[in-house]
Amino acid sequence: MSDAPKGPASYFPSIEAKYGQPIAYWMEVLQALGPSKHMEMVAHLKQTYAMGHGHANALVGYFRQQQGL
Repeated sequence: MSDAPKGPASYFPSIEAKYGQPIAYWMEVLQALGPSKHMEMVAHLKQTYAMGHGHANALVGYFRQQQGL
């Protein structure tokens, strides 16, 4: 069996490498948005940080999963 991350977390190494911030930073960014819909959060990351859709979607999906949303 592989110990490689699955789901949204599988994007984390490339997100950290491409955008130069640890995942904890992105979780804080999303937390600061307050109550928002999934795609509103994705749009914020894309517009504010020029993040690609797949990376933004992975971060938001993981964040919302961790928050029980």
